[in-house]
Amino acid sequence: MIKIIVWTVVFSAVAAILQSTLLRYIALYRMVPDIALCVVVYSACVNGAMTGQVAGFFSGLILDFISAAPLGLNAFIRTLVGALAGLMKGTFFLNFFLPVVLCAAATVVKALGLFLLHLLFSGAVPAYSLIASAFWAELLLNSICAPFLFALLKRFKPLLGRGK
Repeated sequence: MIKIIVWTVVFSAVAAILQSTLLRYIALYRMVPDIALCVVVYSACVNGAMTGQVAGFFSGLILDFISAAPLGLNAFIRTLVGALAGLMKGTFFLNFFLPVVLCAAATVVKALGLFLLHLLFSGAVPAYSLIASAFWAELLLNSICAPFLFALLKRFKPLLGRGK
């Protein structure tokens, strides 16, 4: 389990660097796909809730260090997403359509979690407006990238998934 978590965090960190540098060229309404979130979703779906939570926490913590977000914000959100996505382990076969649904749901959970934290901390935490075009652009980009990213991550199954 530790090897899987470490590799998931490494893949998430690489994804975070890619999305903050190269993917800004395909930005839609200044939003880029959150492929680091999709990496956590993939790992959680393949390995379960505990792996999803721990990998989500550490990948979120790395994102907190490399971004301007308050320390622990991304760690909390990605822990929540990893736990919820991990509940889907063994429930579905990861075909072409399911990654779209899972990453779209993870984006919605991320937006709702940020909105609730925004309410709790009286505006100190930035939140998405669920009716703004930026949220819908990120949702669309995550949904489009998900099947291709999951197909790529399946090639790394010895590193990111449990062997039978």
